[in-house]
Amino acid sequence: MAVSSVRFGVGVTREVGMDLADLGARRVMVITDPVVGRLAPARTVMESLEANRVPAVLYDRVRVEPTDESFLDATAFAKDGGYDAFVAVGGGSTIDTAKAVNLYTTYPPDDFLDYVNPPIGKGLPVPGPLKPLMAIPTTAGTGSETTGVSIFDLTKMHAKTGIANRRLKPTLGYLDPENTRTMPPEVAASTGLDILSHAVESYTAMPFTDRLRPDRPAMRPAYQGSNPISDVWSMQALRMVSRYLVRAVDDPADDQARAQMLLAASYAGLGFGNAGVHLPHGMSYPVSGGVRGYRAPGYDVDHPLVPHGVSVILNAPPVFRFTAESHPNRHLQAAEALGADVSRARAADAGEILADRITWFMQRLRTPNGLRAIGYTSSDIPALVEGTLPQHRVTKLSPRPAGPEELGRLFEDAMVAW
Repeated sequence: MAVSSVRFGVGVTREVGMDLADLGARRVMVITDPVVGRLAPARTVMESLEANRVPAVLYDRVRVEPTDESFLDATAFAKDGGYDAFVAVGGGSTIDTAKAVNLYTTYPPDDFLDYVNPPIGKGLPVPGPLKPLMAIPTTAGTGSETTGVSIFDLTKMHAKTGIANRRLKPTLGYLDPENTRTMPPEVAASTGLDILSHAVESYTAMPFTDRLRPDRPAMRPAYQGSNPISDVWSMQALRMVSRYLVRAVDDPADDQARAQMLLAASYAGLGFGNAGVHLPHGMSYPVSGGVRGYRAPGYDVDHPLVPHGVSVILNAPPVFRFTAESHPNRHLQAAEALGADVSRARAADAGEILADRITWFMQRLRTPNGLRAIGYTSSDIPALVEGTLPQHRVTKLSPRPAGPEELGRLFEDAMVAW
């Protein structure tokens, strides 16, 4: 179990300059996106670094839902900068970009795909320790400040993939509720639904005891399957989502709800960062990568975009109907943590109960009504299946195997949610 260091509290962003000064940082690259770069969190970081006499350069070209091309752009910017530490200020896209920059500038590979998860890339291990990376999330969803995973769209595949290694974990995550104050409601909804799916997927993933022991400890994957420690974090994240997600979306001035959702994101990150996620995430990658014209409201971008949390949650109800027969009690426990009454539930109903509860959140938060609402049709299913099959890092963690036929039926069921 690899855990991350986090610091929680109003105003902790202002401490990043002191921390980096104490580490002896001489030149820092601050990484953010064009929107956050104009907002208070990025200004606070730059002011903290300046006040503590830590030289810093701002890179503000992160792409929301990053691609291999945007990773390469950020890496090229950093290559000759002489940076000995990094600060990521933003959502999961920014933190994942910073992880990649740290890796690719510290240990440059022969080929970009060398570190990328197999079978798409070679999945080479990170050769050694990376430079300090301070992660300051401005959304409450991905939990990227706690994980050793960096996700991006591989342009030529029209699907997401990623890099997974414990050494990618940030040095310290700063959970400052002030930084989520400017989140649009649509962003709060999407990122909150990502927390929900992270936690359910990690709790229902294949048990770690069912996986083969690696030949060497260094080859043990970051995603190991559900386990007794991750379970604690995942279940608590679900209880927090049940209590605070709708409140945080409905009222951005609800400081308690926003703070609790920021914590829930990290709690779920600690869970899935070690247990892993499975089919909803694996199926989401081609959904995000193949989007043609849909642009999500609330996101200030100049390209088609299905937010990650939306692409994940649209697949979730069909998946959990499908996987529930493997471990019905776990599916019922997840549904109960999300607020469902399971007192008279039968094991055979576990999948439907959990799917119905997730659908309630989707409806309450005005999520698009299925894949069809974001531009997909049944004719796209073969391509969506093809984009899911290589996602072994997550699909192999499904508690019930899903081949091309099963995936095709799941995508068909996800076309209309209710």
